[in-house]
Amino acid sequence: MTDKSSIIQLGNPKLREKAAWVENIQDEKIQKLIDDLIATVVQANGVGIAAPQVAESLRLLIVASRPNARYPDAPEMQPTAMINPQIISHSTEVVKGWEGCLSVPGIRGLVPRYQTIEIEYTDRDGNLQQHELTDFVARIFQHEYDHLEGMVFLDRVESTEELMTETEYQQRIVKAEKS
Repeated sequence: MTDKSSIIQLGNPKLREKAAWVENIQDEKIQKLIDDLIATVVQANGVGIAAPQVAESLRLLIVASRPNARYPDAPEMQPTAMINPQIISHSTEVVKGWEGCLSVPGIRGLVPRYQTIEIEYTDRDGNLQQHELTDFVARIFQHEYDHLEGMVFLDRVESTEELMTETEYQQRIVKAEKS
């Protein structure tokens, strides 16, 4: 059983640091961190998490899209560790969508993101991967990638009028989509 790591919250200076490149992917500590991040994101009902969110300033993120209480319409995918990820290219089309963050509990924001991105990263086995991501999965990646750059989704919200509490989001947005 892997450990669930503690998620740091907005105000912790570690969230504002630019994360360091991962040098040795096969290092036992890195492999354990990957397992701990996957356990943490699953237990927290998240769809993604980045190493800086557990106070590890490393360029490592997990994309773990699946339907859950926080994102009932999320597509299903296996949790994927992405090490030293980069955005290679992106669409010109930008779409606004609601985001929350495990490090910013209780708040949702309407965030503009690229509709489609092409990414490159190294997987946990050391293999270089290249993929095109679209829609919600592209949004998750961009959100987590921002953490590696020392940013949170609130930095991208265009107006404070595009913020709401998690409770209001569940009542106004999630319930409205189900009706």
